[in-house]
Amino acid sequence: MNKRYDFSDRTDIVIVLSGEAGQGIMTLEYVLTRLLKKQGLNVFSCKEFMSRVRGGLNSIQIRISPRKVDAWVDRIDILIPISPDLSRLDHRISSKTMIIGEKEKIITKQPVIDFSFQAAAVAAGSKKYSNTVASGLILSLLHIDPSLLDTYLGQKFVHKSQAIIDGNIEAAKRGVEKGRDLVEKGIIKIEMDPVSPLVEKILVDGSAAVGMGAIAGGCDFVGSYPMSPATGVLEFLAEQSNGFSVVVEQAEDEIAALNMVLGAWYAGARGFATTSGGGFALMGEAMSLAGITESPAVVHIAQRPGPATGLPTRTEQGDLNLALYSGHGDFVRAIFAPGNLDQAFYLTADAFNLADAYQIPVLILTDQYLMDSAYTIPAWDLGRVSVKKRFVKTDSDYCRYRYTRNGISPRGVPGYGKGLVCVDSDEHDERGRITEDWKTREKMMKKRMKRLDLLEKKALMPSVHGNPDGDIVVVAWGSSHNMVLSAVENAGNPRIKYLHFSQVYPLNPCIREVIESAKKLVLVENNYSGQFGDLLFKTFGRRMNEKILLSNGFPFSTEFLTRKFEKIQGD
Repeated sequence: MNKRYDFSDRTDIVIVLSGEAGQGIMTLEYVLTRLLKKQGLNVFSCKEFMSRVRGGLNSIQIRISPRKVDAWVDRIDILIPISPDLSRLDHRISSKTMIIGEKEKIITKQPVIDFSFQAAAVAAGSKKYSNTVASGLILSLLHIDPSLLDTYLGQKFVHKSQAIIDGNIEAAKRGVEKGRDLVEKGIIKIEMDPVSPLVEKILVDGSAAVGMGAIAGGCDFVGSYPMSPATGVLEFLAEQSNGFSVVVEQAEDEIAALNMVLGAWYAGARGFATTSGGGFALMGEAMSLAGITESPAVVHIAQRPGPATGLPTRTEQGDLNLALYSGHGDFVRAIFAPGNLDQAFYLTADAFNLADAYQIPVLILTDQYLMDSAYTIPAWDLGRVSVKKRFVKTDSDYCRYRYTRNGISPRGVPGYGKGLVCVDSDEHDERGRITEDWKTREKMMKKRMKRLDLLEKKALMPSVHGNPDGDIVVVAWGSSHNMVLSAVENAGNPRIKYLHFSQVYPLNPCIREVIESAKKLVLVENNYSGQFGDLLFKTFGRRMNEKILLSNGFPFSTEFLTRKFEKIQGD
């Protein structure tokens, strides 16, 4: 007799799809999340891929709820393996996990509900329809009208032959029938009524959030070389380039890419580069060029585990030091680290105005987890973003590097006015002419570095969560935010105050008081050494009392952090 699975008391259901590359689980995720959103449910999805073109085990997590869901969890309620290999998911499978697949081929200690997606697909016309079979099955388990899937398939394959459309509809029907059979026999019970149609919400992933933020910030030139996991941003901007008048250039390498971006800013455009750690390592010389030429630049770094090629399709917060110390010599920069999709959009848009105003490179640190996560959020308020261009019309006496009280010289662009806009990578005087005079060198260094004081005073303060008066201070930055926030809420420790940093450099001096007054400082970082903890110590002189670190290529899960926070003692 089949085991029964009752999920009626769950506020959210976690479905994991797994299969080899080429078996269509990305298409399956795309179909399910859009149809579920259309039915008034909130959805969260995140991809976990191996770095192989074919073979290996890839998986996608989908969380479904009437309430907001936006964080990674280890739990699996329903597992749909298109491929029978479950080895990489074994540690997440429990006695409460419902597994539907080919019983004879799947190796697991848990019971399996026998069903061959491939056999059902072949009966419908082609084994390629396996993912469509799975779509029908999942929608029927969730009591979603299957006709919605038929309509979607007709639209998706409108340019295909009628035979392909009919085959997919038949495959979906076979999946629906299996799902209904499980429900009618009482093998599975799910009660999850939509709260309302989510027409006012959007479903977007990290790549699109950063890309749309760049467009909202006035980006009109992109110079990049493809590198996972940043390639999604490059592809998104290329797709949108005609509609928003953005020139997108795939450079021959990352060195050329950032130099192109600097050239775009010099000419009056707003340039943007998107890359990963290995690509940004090649941009070091151009970063330094931006420093001495006082050129604005915006660079997005989607982190992945290093050193070297490391784990190219996994996640890590390991490139903070690279971003902080890239480029030779002393010069000013600012570094943002979005914690969610809202911040990915707004901070990217703001980065262009900040780079323009202070004439510095601004870096945006994300990672594979944030780039490949998608969830429903309220539509962004475009009234919060604006494009403020700061270049001036030059006169005949124009000096590109004129000494000013705050160190920021009026920035001209060639052809706009009568002046000569002279820039040079060597040390230079006010007009941009090469010099080796030591007094001029000292004045220029002081002029360039003055902006650091200005940036510190205007740096973003961390957001505060949990108990604002708590004496156990949990510190995190970047994309771990949603998991940390959920874990703090789950742990229910009234002494915990949680600080999330979305700007990691420079740090606002006002942060010192909360750091120094904490009875216990707890660091959460998705890397091996705790790089942000080191930066806090360097800045404020306070070491962490406890570090919760992870460097296996996976994001923190809500459950893992909840257990950690439940054990924290104030001492």
